[in-house]
Amino acid sequence: MNILDLVVGKPIRTDDERAEQIGPAQGVPIFGLDGLSSAAYGPEAALSLLIPLGLLGVRYIVPISAAIITLLVIVYFSYRQTIAAYPSGGGSYTVARFNLGAPASLLAAAALLADYILTAAVGISAGVGALVSAVPSLLPHTVSLCVGILIVITILNLRGVREAGTVFAIPTYLFVGTLLITIVVGGIHAMLSGGHPSAVVPPPPPPPMMEAVTYWLLLKVFASGCTALTGVEAVSNGVKAFREPTVKNAQRTLTVIIFLLAVLLAGISLLVKAYGIAATDPGKPGYQSVLSMLTAAVFGKGFFYYLTIGSILVVLSLSANTAFADFPRLCRAIALNNYLPHVFAYRGRRLVYTYGIMVLAVLCGGVLILFGGVTDRLIPLYAVGAFMAFTLSQAGMVVHWRKKRGPGWLRSAFVNGLGASVTGITTAVVLVAKFLEGAWITLLFIPMTIVCFAMVRRHYHAVKLRTACQVPVDASGLKQDPIAVIAIDRWSNITREGIQFAARLSPEVIAVHVEPNEHSDLLEGEWENYVAKPFRDCGKQPPQLHILASPYRFVIVPFVQFVLDLSKKNPDRNIIVVIPELVEDRWYEYFLHNQRGRLLEWALLARGNERIHTVSAPWYIGKP
Repeated sequence: MNILDLVVGKPIRTDDERAEQIGPAQGVPIFGLDGLSSAAYGPEAALSLLIPLGLLGVRYIVPISAAIITLLVIVYFSYRQTIAAYPSGGGSYTVARFNLGAPASLLAAAALLADYILTAAVGISAGVGALVSAVPSLLPHTVSLCVGILIVITILNLRGVREAGTVFAIPTYLFVGTLLITIVVGGIHAMLSGGHPSAVVPPPPPPPMMEAVTYWLLLKVFASGCTALTGVEAVSNGVKAFREPTVKNAQRTLTVIIFLLAVLLAGISLLVKAYGIAATDPGKPGYQSVLSMLTAAVFGKGFFYYLTIGSILVVLSLSANTAFADFPRLCRAIALNNYLPHVFAYRGRRLVYTYGIMVLAVLCGGVLILFGGVTDRLIPLYAVGAFMAFTLSQAGMVVHWRKKRGPGWLRSAFVNGLGASVTGITTAVVLVAKFLEGAWITLLFIPMTIVCFAMVRRHYHAVKLRTACQVPVDASGLKQDPIAVIAIDRWSNITREGIQFAARLSPEVIAVHVEPNEHSDLLEGEWENYVAKPFRDCGKQPPQLHILASPYRFVIVPFVQFVLDLSKKNPDRNIIVVIPELVEDRWYEYFLHNQRGRLLEWALLARGNERIHTVSAPWYIGKP
C-alpha cells in the first residue's frame, strides 16, 4: 500500500458510485453540521449585542429568536421546493441561472463561494476559540491548531462522502443529543418552578443597563442572530449525493436539520431567559460561552457538563465540513457552464471533486492565517453571502412557479416571494450593520469573483471559436517527411533508445548537444562507432550531430533557438523534437534527477509554432 492509499484511501471505480451515495442518517452530519453547530454561536452573537441592556436585554432574546425561527421556517419551505424543482443540485446558483439569467446566477455563485470559505474559517476558529478558552495555555498556538484541524477535515473529505459522513456522525448526534437533554431537563425545572428555576451553578449577574432600547439595536441583534441560518442551503446544493429516491431523501434530511435547529434555538432562548443568563464579553477575563453557563445552570459542572462542552468543541471545529461538502459541488456546477476551470468538474480517486476541496482548503487556510484564527474578527464578514444567495434563490423560484403555472403555483410562489422579501431585507440589515466591522471585505470579494468568472468564460469562448474547424484534412501536404531533432547529453542507453525511436519517425535525424559539457569531447569520439557506422552499414543516412556552444552554460535556450531556426529554414516541413527521458523505479527517485526534459517541452510549447511537435522517448531504469 502506498502513502496516498493510506492517507486518502484506495481509488473507487466509477461504477461503484451508488455505494458512495448517502441517506438522511449520514446526510445530517455531512450537510447539517454547519447549520446545527450555529446553535452554539448564533444566540450568543445576538446576546453579545444585548449586553449594554443588562437584564432587560435577556428578555429580548425570546422574541428575536422567534423572528429568526420564523425566517428559518420560510427558508425551509423555499429550499424544500428548490430540491424538488432542481434535483440536479446547484442550489441558489442553478435556480438563479434558469430563472433570473447569467448575471444573477454569477452573483449567487460568488456570494455562496464567499459564504462557504467563511463558513469553514468561522467553524474552525470557533472550535479552537472554545478550546483555548478552556485551556488558556494553548492561546499562542491558535493558528497552528486551526490549520491542523483544517488539514484533518480536508483529508477526511478527500476520502469520500460516505466515509466523511460516518466519521462526523458520532460528534454530530452527541452534540444534538446532549443539548436536547439539557433543554428538556432545564424546561422541566422551569415548569416545576413556575418559570424561575434555581441554577445549580449560578451564572454571572448581568451588567447594569448602560443603553436604551432602540429599533436599530434590535435590528443589529437580529442580524447577528441570523448567523444561525447559514448552512441551511447546503442540502439543495448536494442533492445528487443522496441515494434513490434522491429528492425524498434530500427533503427528509433538510427537514431533520431545520427541525433540530429550530428546537435548539427555541430551547436555548427560552432557558436563557428563564435562568437569566446574559452573554459575557469574549474580550475580557471571566468569559464563558452561553451554552457553558446554561449547561452548568441545569446540571452543574459534573460529567455531563464536560461531555456537552466537549461535544460542542468538536462539532464547532468540524462544522467546516458542510462547506467542504458543498463548495466543490458548487464549483463543479459553475465549471460546467465555463465560468471556472474545467478541472473543478473532474472527480478524483474517491469520486469526490478533489480540486474544489483543495482550493477551499487553501483559501480557508489563508483566511485563518490572515485573521489570526480569531472568530470575532471573522463574524462580521459572515452571513452577507448566505443571505444574498437566499434572496436570489427564492426570487428565482417565484419566476420558476410563474413559468410552470401548475396546480398550487400561486401558493408556492407566495411562499418563495415572502422568503425573498424577508431575506432581502435581512441582507440589507446585515450589510449595513456589519459594513464597517468587516462586511465590506465580503462586498469587495463578490464582484472580484464575478470578474474572474467572466474572464474564465471569455477565455473558453475564445478557445472554442479559435479551435472550431469545418475544413477537411489536407492529405496532399503529407508528402514531406518531418525532421526529427533529438536532444542528447551523453552516450547512454537513454540516448540509444531515443535515436532508434527518432529514426523510426523520420529518415532525417538531427542530434543536438550543447557544450561546454564534461561529456562533449567523449561524445564526438563515440558518435562514429555507436551511431554513424551502424546506420551506414545498413545503407541508411546516419543522424547528423550538431554541437552548440553555450559559454554561459545555458542548455534550454540554445536548443530551443536551434529548433526555431530550423523551422524557419524549412517552412514546408514539420519538426518533431524527441526528448529522451529516464523513468525512475520509485516516486522519490524523481527528485534525484534533473527534469530538464520537462522544461524543454514547456519552452518549446511556449515559443514554438504549429509545425513544431514534441514527443517523449522514455527509458525505464528497471528494464533488463
